[in-house]
Amino acid sequence: MRFTLRQLEVFVAVAQHESVSRAARVLALSQSAASTALAELERQFDCQLLDRIGKRLKLNALGFQLLPKAVALLDRAEEVEELLRGRQGIGILDVGATLTIGNYLATLLIGDFMQRFPGSQVHLAVRNTRAIIEGVRHHVLDLGLIEGHCEADDVITQPWVEDELAVFCSPRHPLANKGPVELERLMREAWIMREQGSGTRLTLEQAARHRRGRFNVLLELEHTEGIKRAVESGLGIGCVSKLALRDAFRRGSLVQVSTPELDLSRQFAFIWHRHKYLATGMREFLKLCRQMTEGITRSDQIALPPVP
Repeated sequence: MRFTLRQLEVFVAVAQHESVSRAARVLALSQSAASTALAELERQFDCQLLDRIGKRLKLNALGFQLLPKAVALLDRAEEVEELLRGRQGIGILDVGATLTIGNYLATLLIGDFMQRFPGSQVHLAVRNTRAIIEGVRHHVLDLGLIEGHCEADDVITQPWVEDELAVFCSPRHPLANKGPVELERLMREAWIMREQGSGTRLTLEQAARHRRGRFNVLLELEHTEGIKRAVESGLGIGCVSKLALRDAFRRGSLVQVSTPELDLSRQFAFIWHRHKYLATGMREFLKLCRQMTEGITRSDQIALPPVP
């Protein structure tokens, strides 16, 4: 073959980071070595894979075609190297998880995974749904665990387990223990909400799409725990997964608001790039995820360590 794995590795890193200097830092190479590897790959085949747009390098049409194939080949090469080193071919796994999954499930899964496969490495990125999808689409993440919809053509989505949101408030709030609350009244309340791009926010807005008007958003926060604390302090009402509220409901520090007009059910899902090679690490991690929810119909039924 006229190309090397190092050349492909440099090409993939430059495509992901849109910069030779940043790619070189990630790969622990000098900038000149990274530039030479990329230039040599293009020279050998008399082609151009990236275009310079301002200060960034962007994939051209040929580069877009090559990227998923190069990533798949590098994944297979890493698997071979791990097998030769006697490490069961697991290697490094880059997982992205949305906030509810990342904070309540992913760390437990990763702990179990690393116990099962000593020497394996798992990198976890916790972001909102939109960011996780983009990470998978650009091959920055091997696997995404999301709580929102994904309609990208180049991403495969597989359902995992059902999840349900709940509207909640402080026990001292006027809506506490009031019984069913009409949607019109809910929309007038002060809301502490997740940011745009989160699966939780999208599910709530979709559930209320049949009613004119907008939610009265007092505060937007990127973290579920921050929303819970703000609601506990009486700033307003919120809506997050029942999985994240289970212990607070048990303690009585938060109470659920009955919302019969809102369908707040959704699906946790796995996503990966359509052209992604499912290496041993990905397959084993997916198997572990499915084992966690075996016999479970909804996420808040999963057995988790209690929070004091």
